[in-house]
Amino acid sequence: MTQHEDQAASAVSIDPSLFQEKFDELSAELAPLFARREPRAHACAYMRGLLADLPRKNCWTVAEHAGQTRAFGMQRLLYQATWDEDGARDAVRDFAIRHLAAPGAVLVFDETGQEKKGTATAGVGRQYTGTTGQVSNAVVAVYCTYASALGHCLIDGDLYVQDHWAKDPDRCEQAGLGRNFTFRTKTAIALEQARRTLAVGVEVDWAAGDEVYGRSSKLRGFFEEQAIGYVFAVGVNFQVPTGAGPIRADLLAAWKVPKRAWNRLSCGQGAKGPRAYDWALVATAGPRHHLLVRRSLTDPTDLAFFYTYVPPGRSMALADLVKIAGIRWAVEEDFANGKDAVGLDHTQARRYRSWRRHVVLAMAALALLAVIASLDRRTHPDPVLPTDGAAEPPEDFGQIALTVTEARRLFQLFTALLRDLPTALATRRMAFHLQWSTWRRRHQARSRWHHYKRRLAALA
Repeated sequence: MTQHEDQAASAVSIDPSLFQEKFDELSAELAPLFARREPRAHACAYMRGLLADLPRKNCWTVAEHAGQTRAFGMQRLLYQATWDEDGARDAVRDFAIRHLAAPGAVLVFDETGQEKKGTATAGVGRQYTGTTGQVSNAVVAVYCTYASALGHCLIDGDLYVQDHWAKDPDRCEQAGLGRNFTFRTKTAIALEQARRTLAVGVEVDWAAGDEVYGRSSKLRGFFEEQAIGYVFAVGVNFQVPTGAGPIRADLLAAWKVPKRAWNRLSCGQGAKGPRAYDWALVATAGPRHHLLVRRSLTDPTDLAFFYTYVPPGRSMALADLVKIAGIRWAVEEDFANGKDAVGLDHTQARRYRSWRRHVVLAMAALALLAVIASLDRRTHPDPVLPTDGAAEPPEDFGQIALTVTEARRLFQLFTALLRDLPTALATRRMAFHLQWSTWRRRHQARSRWHHYKRRLAALA
């Protein structure tokens, strides 16, 4: 390590007290939602277990991590204890947005699944899930991510239950869905989440989602009524309204996009380079609606389509729409972090209410990490990136922002140190781990710089 790097690594990148401070802040907001002290304490222990490095995060392992001799308390927390999981969901949303709110925020909708065995779990059935990339016996849930320049995390989620469940009231009652359960499509769930978020005054400028949500005229119409722009993915057979009548998206692109219309733009920064594609914008019957077409650089026949709406008074620049199309990946990152870092899909609950309570507490843990990472991001400049494939390495590459995964690792370390060591010694150890974290992130910035240079040279 050079002397310059050693000095930079010795600087503490984030105050260790913020980890416990933000945990206490979130816990205080959740506390009034519990009727008794015991489930409130179990909820805090449950979140700490989700933030721990456990191979499987269920009631048994979380209880063991909390030092309990049996799992009854954690099981009762999910199944029987009196507390308001809807209010907890709203408290997590408010906590996240209070810290992550920024101009140009985006709501992103998507679903993810978890494979299950048997037929007793609420919502289980043969259905496609992106987790496996095929049809399997699984439960699927629809989630909403709030994404801004400061960070992103899941703020809402609900179970998608196939329509054949609604035809069996006894099965619905046994699974905790209620005898009067009615079927809701994925887009109907997303619409409920959007209405719930905007009803409390959350300000967003854009919405995004994959083809499932892009097909819904009700969802698109809702955002247009709210003067919120959107960039929704649509399928090749999506009927685009034009002056000549509805035309399939792929046929319209082939008809209306000449070779000179393509523009090479990046829709975001990946870990190993800019996510660059060729893009084109096609006019439709409406002056505020366009069809955005994305073309792969390696396979010109690989096209993706997005139906867009820009409210009056806002810029319809291609670069702006491309940026929103790229933000859609934020929800995929939240799914990955939610599952790997806080056990979003580790629940073994069968009843609907138990599943929801686990998911709410997992979203709370994820929001905590996202907020901590955002606080670090505000105090440190972005790492230096090359502008072209011939750029010379800088003297200082900077350091990558604190990631959710790294924030979880540090939270786990700090919790153990404060629990097992005297305060003075724990403080010294925490400073040591922060120095190593800074050193690693500086070297990750160096690696990213060279990845970007190689990618930019290949694109030239």
